[in-house]
Amino acid sequence: MSAYDDIINLPHPTSANHPRMSMHNRAAQFAPFAALTGYEDAIDEEGRLTEDKIELDEQRREVLDEKIRLLMDHRDMKPDVKITYYVPDKRKEGGAYNEYEGVIKKIDVTKHIVVFEDGFELLVENLFDIESSIFNGIFD
Repeated sequence: MSAYDDIINLPHPTSANHPRMSMHNRAAQFAPFAALTGYEDAIDEEGRLTEDKIELDEQRREVLDEKIRLLMDHRDMKPDVKITYYVPDKRKEGGAYNEYEGVIKKIDVTKHIVVFEDGFELLVENLFDIESSIFNGIFD
């Protein structure tokens, strides 16, 4: 005989004064508690790494200018290019370097932008490097 044999088969007691709590409200009592709203987002943002923009020296700028000139001279060939460019971060200081591959449609010298055939645009000032098969043997 166990110590609880006398109460094991009794019905569960319910209060006459307080209505039974819904399952949704009971579950809410056990939900995680976030004392500081947005704290996790702030921690994640602070941990996200950015890079400083590399300032190109005069020689590197001249090489980029020459590559752009060659691309414009051979645009009727529609050469594929791979561009490395800098994207400034919108939330904090620094940014990231990305690569993009495509065919250049035009380079707008008044707006200082490179326009690709698929509509992608980027500022000339954010260019870091340009690679293309038409440069083979020229810039090695």
